[in-house]
This record gives sequence, structure tokens and C-alpha cells, in this order.
Amino acid sequence: MGDDKSVVTVPDGEQHIIAAAHHLVKALRASTSLSIEVRRSLADLDIHLAAMTEAKEDETSSLREIEGRFKSAQVKILTLQSNFLKIWDAGPSQLLEYLHAVEEVRTITVTLQSVAPNHNGKQNRLANQAHSVLQMAMAKLQEEVINILAQNKLCFGHDYVSFHSCEEFVVDEESMVSTENDSVVGTSCRESSGAESEECIMDLVHPYIVPHVKSIADVMFASHYDQEFCQVFIRFWKDALNDYLRLFCMQQTSIEDVLRMDWTCLSCRIKKWRQATKNVIAFYLPSEKNLFDQLLGEFGSVSSNCFIEASKDAMLCLLNFGQAVAIGPLRPERLFCLLDMFELLRDLCLDVDALFCENQGSFIKMEYHELLKNLGDSAKAIFLELGNHIASNTSTTPFYGGGVHPLTKYVINYFMLLSEYCDTLKFLLEDREVQNLEGVVDAMARLDVSSEFSCPLALHLQSVASMLESNLDKRSNLYKDGSLKHIFLMNNIHYMVQKIKNSKIRTCFGDEWIKNRIVRYVQHEKRYERITWSPILSLITGYEKSGKTVLKERCRNFSIAFEDVYKNQTGWTIPDIELREELRISTALKVVHAYRPFIGHVKKSISDKHIKYTEDELEKYLLDFFQGSTKSLNHHQWRR
Repeated sequence: MGDDKSVVTVPDGEQHIIAAAHHLVKALRASTSLSIEVRRSLADLDIHLAAMTEAKEDETSSLREIEGRFKSAQVKILTLQSNFLKIWDAGPSQLLEYLHAVEEVRTITVTLQSVAPNHNGKQNRLANQAHSVLQMAMAKLQEEVINILAQNKLCFGHDYVSFHSCEEFVVDEESMVSTENDSVVGTSCRESSGAESEECIMDLVHPYIVPHVKSIADVMFASHYDQEFCQVFIRFWKDALNDYLRLFCMQQTSIEDVLRMDWTCLSCRIKKWRQATKNVIAFYLPSEKNLFDQLLGEFGSVSSNCFIEASKDAMLCLLNFGQAVAIGPLRPERLFCLLDMFELLRDLCLDVDALFCENQGSFIKMEYHELLKNLGDSAKAIFLELGNHIASNTSTTPFYGGGVHPLTKYVINYFMLLSEYCDTLKFLLEDREVQNLEGVVDAMARLDVSSEFSCPLALHLQSVASMLESNLDKRSNLYKDGSLKHIFLMNNIHYMVQKIKNSKIRTCFGDEWIKNRIVRYVQHEKRYERITWSPILSLITGYEKSGKTVLKERCRNFSIAFEDVYKNQTGWTIPDIELREELRISTALKVVHAYRPFIGHVKKSISDKHIKYTEDELEKYLLDFFQGSTKSLNHHQWRR
């Protein structure tokens, strides 16, 4: 046997054998008849047996020490648990004391695992007890995590929930008009602040608790209860985010429910969706991810995995609502909300890509970009169908009074709203395929679309405007009175020109288009004057060689004709004050200019009783025209 004194630990059941062998060796060594070689062997055996006995005594002493440490830690754990329903409620120091005790038990379990098994079962019993206490403590720590977070969660984003209710959301009255056969509303969900925002990290919990929660995480992860910690942590923040979405009425809603919503309700929900999406992606999730990294960042991919699990349901809720809107009917009133949604998601793309950059979050990025594409496609489709919608809006009855038709107001104010989205619309129209270029050129010529602009947005807006003019031409033919037809066209073309030339959208039409339309409404003004007043003024011209009887008849016929025109055209309307005054002055100059010499000649030949109206009266009555309120001159009795 060699000189190595290291021994293998012997179970308690064999210790008496070792002791007996040790005594026997001592007795044999006392004999004087043994050879030197045998004595040397017995000496080595004696040393070996003594080492084994010594090791066993050390092991027993070590187990006794471990047991003492365990009992002390166990008492501390049980005492704190029995004294306080929630240990955190007793104060951070009590939680720290609890964690120290739990860490002691965890260390003991590790120590016991490193010691060779003992056949007398004492070591095993101690290991089992330590494991049970540790398991109980882990369950308690799960409760403590939830309690600490719940008590110290900050109310996120009062400053970021500043949306108006639907009742408070006001749109210019002329932007909300109805055509005769089809109710269409052109409204924008856009807010004055725009969709752009910078990422802002905020505290979701009071900062002073972060080290305490991290201490719990460290102990649980070291004890191989990492999954249990992550489960409660994920559940808490998943619920917190869902609660936040409920502030915006963003509960899970099926596609069918969204498609069944009336437009007023849906547009309000879209507005809240935009605010919720902006807040969640730009503010809430970056703050949440920051907190997760603080607590779990040292554990590799655990932080990002937990973040994705905690946020995916809320993100999918937002994305599913967006998809339901995107696949809805392609009606004009939906365009602006779709554009608002598209611009918002486009502006938040980098945020989403950064938040869900890990492989586990790639499906959220894919869903997000798919929604962005679908919103863009739907918006583009609605925009391109606008002309067809106008063309299909027909009527069989003329618009009373010949004023600005609701369809004209709708389309032009639609253009005004579109001016806020020019860059986005240009982007969406860039990939529009033109399969038949010759057909497009022919259509441009037929619709009188200016060749001054070549971008798809300008060309399409001009083509829509031309379709509107074509629609108005057809509506003007419903008037039996040719004069009223020209008043109607003059009013509507003038309205188009005034709105467009003073707006941002002017750059899509250009000076040439505006000049052409000014010429058109002036032409209708001149045609009105010719059709209305030429027959009447012919009654008071070429009178120089007329006799008294003819002059009397001319006076009578002129007065009757003027009264008839007065009765009709006071009920017509020219909404634009300047245009109305301009036409009144122009008419007065023509009529009074012709009436003055006629009356001067008549007075030389016949009595004043045959002259029903003076020049001043005539000029005064002309000021009553185009007010939209029918008047009559029947109170004047014809003087014979």
C-alpha cells in the first residue's frame, strides 16, 4: 500500500467494521514475531484505517453544520411567511432578509448535491427538506413579484391619452356634404400634432423597486425557477398592456364586427386606434423593453423572449383591427382614415423593426408590414375609383336654384383634404402600372387634362375634376330654363376655381388649368346675359320710328317680361358675394343703359301712366336677383 492518505467515504453501516479492523491491526502490530515487511504493511493499513475514521468524523461534523444552517434559514423563511401575508408589505428590509434566507437554502442544496451519497439516509433527508423549503419559497416569491409590481406600477400616459371623443371631433361643414342619391362624407382622422413622434422611455414602475425585483429574479434564476419567474412577469405585463388598450376601447374585435360598424362609429374607433397604436409602439413598448432589459438583460435571450410574449397579444389586437379596416368597402369617405393609418404605421416602421428584431418577434414585423401594404393598396384603390364614383352619381331632377351643387362641394373639399396627403399619394401611385399608354393619352385629351404635369397624382386629380365637370354638364341639361343652366355652370366652375387656386392642391392643376376654367365660367356668365336679357332688351331698342300704340305695347311687354324674370331669378342663387355683385352690376349696366334712352323717347310721345318702372326702380329691383328667395312685383298695378 502507498503513502496516499486520501480515502473514499464509507457509509455509516460499515463504520463498525472499520473500527474493528483498526483495533485488530493495532493488536497485530504489538506482536514481536512479525517480519519487517509485515510490520510495514500493517503500519500502512493502520494509517489508512485511521484516515477513513477521521474522514467520517469530518463528514458527520460537516453535515451537522449544514443541518444547523438549514434549520436557521428554514425558521427565518417560515417566520416571515407566517408573520406577513405579503413580505414586501413589511418593507424592503424584510424582503431582503427573506431573500438571504432563501439564498442560504439554495446554497445548501447545491452543497448537498456535491457531497457523496450517504447510505444512512440523513443526507438525503436533509436534501429533500431543503428542496421542499426552496420550492415553497419560489411559489412565495412569485406572489411577491406580482405584489411589488402591482403596488408600484405607474399610471402610464395620462399625457398620451389626449384624444377627443367623436362628438368633439369637428370637421369643416363643407367637408361633410351629402349628394342626392348617395351620402358620402370626406373627413380626416388626422390630428394637428401629426403622426410623427420620437421614442420616449418612461418609467412603468417606481425606479426604486427595480433592484428588489431584480434580486428576486436573480434568486429564482439561480434556483432554476426561471420559467416560473418569467410566467408571472409576462402575465403581469400582458394584463397591464391590455388594460392600457382598454382606455382606447381597443378590446379584441372580430373582423365581422368591424365590417358591421356604421361609419360614424368606425371612424371614431379608427381615431382611437391611431392614438393607441402610436402610444403603444412609440412610448409604451420601448419603456417596457427597457424595463425587461434592466431586470433580465444578463440572462441572454430571456429578456427579448419575455418582451415578445408580453406584447404580442396587444400588437396582434391592434394589427387585426387595422386589417379589418383595410379590407372594408372601398368607399370615398374611408380614404382619409386609411391614409392616416398608413402614414402612422409608415412613421413607426423603424420603431417596430427595433422592438421586434429577434427571430421570435419576426412574425409581428411581418404582420405589421403586411398591414402597411394592405392599407396603402386600399387607399390607392379608393383614390383611383373616385372618378367612377362621381360619374355614377346621377340625378333626374335639377338642383334647385342653380347654386353650387353638393357634389361639387364634396369633390373640391375632398381635394382640399387630399392636399395634406400629396407626398403619400405620390408614393402610393408611383408603382401604378400603365398598360396602354396610348389609351391614357387619348383619355387625357378627351378629359381636357393639362399636359403641364406628368406625375400620376396631378393627372388623376385633373381627370377627376374633368369627370366632375362632365357630371355637372349633364345635370345642367335637366334645367328647362337655358338661363338657369348657365347660372348653375357658372356657379360650380367658379367655386372650383376659387377653391383650387387658393389651396395647396393648386400645384397639381397649374395656371393653365385655372385660366381655362376662368374663361369657362365667364363664358357662362355672358351666355346667361344674352339668353335672359337680349329678348327683353330687344323690346326697347329700334323704337325711333314707332308710333304711340307701338310704344305703349313695348312698355307693357317690357314690364311683363321684366316682372317674369324678376319672379324667377330672385329665387335663383349665386352664393359667392363678389360673383353675385359682379353679375348684378354687369346686368344693371346693360339694362339701365338701354332703358334710359327708351324712357326718354317714350315720355315725349305718350303719358307717364304707361311707364310702369322708373330707371331708379329698375336698378333697385335688379339688386334683388340671385338671393335664393323668390319675390314678386305683382303689388304694382298696371296703370292704363
